[in-house]
Amino acid sequence: MDALQRRRIPEDLVQYKLFLVHAESSSPQQTEERLKHLTEEILAKVAKLLVQYIWQDQPFNLKYHPEIGDVPAHIGGSTRFGDNIEDEWFIVYLLQQITELFPELAARIEDNDGDFLLIEAADFLPKWLNPDTSENRVFIYRGELHILPRPSKSSSVGFSLDVVPSLAQALTLLSAHPEACQASPKILSSLKKRLEGYPEKIKDNLYRAKCFIPAGIASVLAQRPDLVAPAVSAFYLRDPLDLQTCRTFKTFPPDTRVLTLVKFTRCLYAQLQQQQFTPDRRSGYDLPPRSHPLYKAHELGMKLAHGFEILCSRCRTPSSEPDAPIGCNPQWKSFMESLKKNGYFRDQLEGSSLYKELLRSAEIFFKQSVMSQPSSRSAGEEILQLLQSSPFNLEELKKLESQLPQEDSDSWLDITAQDLEQLLQERSGRIPDVGREGFSPAKQKLHVKDAAERRNEAEEEMKEEEAGYSLVAVSKGMKDFLNAMSSHEGAELPWSGQTQPFDFDPNSVANALDKLLGSKEEELDSDDLDDDDEGDDEEEVDELEEGQADPMEMNGTASLDSLKRYMDQMDQELKTTNVGQSFSQMARTDSSSGDGHPSAEGGVEEIQPLDIDINLVANLLESLSSQEGLAGPASNLLQSLGIQLPPNSDPS
Repeated sequence: MDALQRRRIPEDLVQYKLFLVHAESSSPQQTEERLKHLTEEILAKVAKLLVQYIWQDQPFNLKYHPEIGDVPAHIGGSTRFGDNIEDEWFIVYLLQQITELFPELAARIEDNDGDFLLIEAADFLPKWLNPDTSENRVFIYRGELHILPRPSKSSSVGFSLDVVPSLAQALTLLSAHPEACQASPKILSSLKKRLEGYPEKIKDNLYRAKCFIPAGIASVLAQRPDLVAPAVSAFYLRDPLDLQTCRTFKTFPPDTRVLTLVKFTRCLYAQLQQQQFTPDRRSGYDLPPRSHPLYKAHELGMKLAHGFEILCSRCRTPSSEPDAPIGCNPQWKSFMESLKKNGYFRDQLEGSSLYKELLRSAEIFFKQSVMSQPSSRSAGEEILQLLQSSPFNLEELKKLESQLPQEDSDSWLDITAQDLEQLLQERSGRIPDVGREGFSPAKQKLHVKDAAERRNEAEEEMKEEEAGYSLVAVSKGMKDFLNAMSSHEGAELPWSGQTQPFDFDPNSVANALDKLLGSKEEELDSDDLDDDDEGDDEEEVDELEEGQADPMEMNGTASLDSLKRYMDQMDQELKTTNVGQSFSQMARTDSSSGDGHPSAEGGVEEIQPLDIDINLVANLLESLSSQEGLAGPASNLLQSLGIQLPPNSDPS
């Protein structure tokens, strides 16, 4: 995909499209009717999952889109997921289920990174597949990821890399050769691992917490639990102007507070819980001491009340135009029939409490995701409208305080060092499998049965660590890395071997450059500056004196002499500084066998060669020490080479 086109997608937005795989034989009118009917069927199928989901910013939605340019008619939508990346992956799961239930549809999903599904399987992608060659090649079809291939010796199916297929061409190939287009098992496995746990993960991602909130907010959330998301976002993204409206609470006074159970997502709860905030003294929201057993409930309720008050302050009065009854919408009747056919109401009798609750959730879902013209009201207007149309009874809400169920544990907010290490190893699991000598890190054993086993395993791990690294391995790894051949796409790790070795002929490249630049004259090579060529320089000087050299050789010799004098002058100036003392040198040898420079006393001052290995390791260790256990250039470089040094046991 073109980079300019990708930038049009905001950073926290995901776009998804569902195309008919066999649409060429239908007329535009038939295609439109079919897609609109499929929209209602799809939303009725996934309604069970969507009515219980709380979105961070915008809900999943599907609308009919006519053909525009080379994009065929399709159904699709976009969702702003904000700070909750799980919303994006839940949509991937929905598309996977939709294409499995409706095999005539193929899905495309993109965000600002393009085909982000490929990022999850980046370790197993073919070499030819990158953001420049993946346009219109990645689809979710029949519940599996499909990647349109390029032609090869074994198969002629696919598009060459210099061709960007249109969506119509891609869908035709996908329908004709689905087996050839299916992604490799490793790619499918990595994507399956990312989606592991759905749909049970929806409930696991919810968190119920006790909150002291004004009765008006409790009444609103009882009818619209999804409104907790914009309230938390309003508090989380507040500005000084918003806080001015919270000096005096006009909509939600603090003297009406009741204890209730509020349903959050884990992301929303973390955003509310982790922020430190002190309310204005004039607001009336005073908090009990931190030792109070319900301090957390008071603090959460105070923050949530600020969010609701900010939303309502942005729209002073509710809309004067009441909503039309949902039964008047022509789509509602067919949508209800689809819900009943798909078992949405769980065989409940009409009029029962559970039936009414499911019906209310279905109405909310219909307004957000099904209606062709959804309500343009803001969250604040929705809140004020609910307060106006549904008065609450403060005494009844206070009676319900004693019947509240237990709130959920928030221990998931705390992550131990072992949990973090396990997560990091799972995300970079390819490093331990490198298989190079000297680069095998010690295996971390996280699950132990008792303290005695922990001690034994710790001792074994220390022995493995000591045997798994050495300073020689550090030096050798760096040299292998620097000597490795790299491509125009960046440096390659020493063990990242290729099936076919890269063939490079320096002479042919040099000849091509000479032809391109129109010059075949000899260029100055860095080897000509070595000190070992002093004898050659003297011969060239003799030839110049005898007049046997041509002007080009004279210019070359003059340049060499000039550079040599310049380097000698640099050596003399550096000798007066302490730069040389910062490097480790090899053991001194006999001065008669080494090169030297004349000293001030007329003798020859010995030049000690540097110990490259010791200097390299010393600088790396010094850099690691300065990082103080945090991520940094030295640790990242060593980890990419498969080298894991133990923690510094010397505090000095």
